[in-house]
Amino acid sequence: MTPTAPLFLLLLLGLIGAQATFDQYMAAAMAKGQCKTRPMDLVFIIDSSRSVRPSEFEQVKVFLTKVIDGLDVSPSATRVGVVNYASRVKNEVSLKTHQSKTALVKAVSKIDPLSTGTMTGLAIQYALNVAFSEKEGARVKSSDVSKVAIIVTDGRPQDNVKEVAQRARDAGIEIFAIGVGRVDKPTLRQMASEPLDDHVDYVESYSVIEKLTTKFQEAFCEEPQDLCATGDHDCQQVCISTKASYKCGCKDGFTLMDDGRSCSACSNSAIDLVFVIDGSKSVRPENFELVKKWINQIIDKLDVSEKNTHVGLVQYSSTVKSEFPLGRYNNKKDLKDAVKRMEYMERGTMTGLAIYHIVNHDFTVLQGARPGVQKIAIVFTDGRSQDYIGDAAKKAKQFGLKMYAVGVGNALESELKQIASEPVEEHYFYTADFKAMSQIAKKLNINVCDDPCECDSLVKFQKKVDDALQALNKKLEGMAKRIALLENKIV
Repeated sequence: MTPTAPLFLLLLLGLIGAQATFDQYMAAAMAKGQCKTRPMDLVFIIDSSRSVRPSEFEQVKVFLTKVIDGLDVSPSATRVGVVNYASRVKNEVSLKTHQSKTALVKAVSKIDPLSTGTMTGLAIQYALNVAFSEKEGARVKSSDVSKVAIIVTDGRPQDNVKEVAQRARDAGIEIFAIGVGRVDKPTLRQMASEPLDDHVDYVESYSVIEKLTTKFQEAFCEEPQDLCATGDHDCQQVCISTKASYKCGCKDGFTLMDDGRSCSACSNSAIDLVFVIDGSKSVRPENFELVKKWINQIIDKLDVSEKNTHVGLVQYSSTVKSEFPLGRYNNKKDLKDAVKRMEYMERGTMTGLAIYHIVNHDFTVLQGARPGVQKIAIVFTDGRSQDYIGDAAKKAKQFGLKMYAVGVGNALESELKQIASEPVEEHYFYTADFKAMSQIAKKLNINVCDDPCECDSLVKFQKKVDDALQALNKKLEGMAKRIALLENKIV
């Protein structure tokens, strides 16, 4: 650990200043993301079989409540129904029953689990024949009113779903399939509408299902969202809304780079960046491939070269492995090929050990770290760490590392926040689904600080201090040798 790291960190934090809390940030983001939802007949089809514990069923009801809260509920806009199923099917809420959010939420809160088998096909057939019938409040088929079903299940169905789901889709019902835990994933794809990437979601447990709320708020949005207002863009400095999308701009004195999103005013953009990737067994092989694609998506945004950005890669589970050190690959093609070759460890989750490893090993000069260059770590995990991360994260920040924390699925927000540098809301990212990681890559801007000129001067300042301390250490070593010689003469 270099003696100047704490001093440099304080200077960097001083430039950043105080920021709003994470909760305030999320509340503002949600407020910006609200829009008028399209008119539809929406039916939730929820699995309450034996495998769904009572506490988990309560979390499903919270998810339903949050989706409903983002809808325009009224007889002329969105009507909502709820079908509850296990070995039998129960029509809990008809499309005609409740005409306000308050009444709907109250009705949802009173639903009890059936706690028997898992007859998903029967539930879809019931929704097609009964829940979406005019008798139960569904409107006559029209291009102005969508028919939508959201299926939530956590197991393998005991009946056939493929044919009945096809009949429902042929009848004009758009089906979203949400799988939880040990759900049979091929079944989700058999039920869902096309494109499957937009209509199939998976979460590791019911404890994180409510994270999908934003996805459905966006899916049901009738009017195009202002992507600049919602923050769903990758502009470094200024986002300019256009009719259908957005374009990027820069502050006065800065120039837009060739990538169309980055801004530059100073020449020094050197960064040492290390990815710290969770390779535990909970990630699963198919998701690990998505993680590697996500890493390469970020690499595409970097200025990888011998002079500018150097990238290293660390994988961890019960142990830690440096896949390749900083500076080994100085072009994007070789770097991305090396990422693709990374093999999945598939064991435990020692996140604290991994953070200690990058401080003591990967960010050392022997492993390619450059003196006076900004040090950044991106830590990815999908679950609870099996060791304590607080001290390791604190040491990394004292060392001068800028820490980004990215969590998926069962990752704990409290741990991610411990890892992330200040301000937390700019260095902490979470998504419930591995498939949504690409959105994080778009939002994650690896910037040393807001003003590149200030960054450049700070880097130069740190290098001068490092050089001065090295010179002082040499003098102290020389004095120590002379003192030792004098002591020997005295003896």
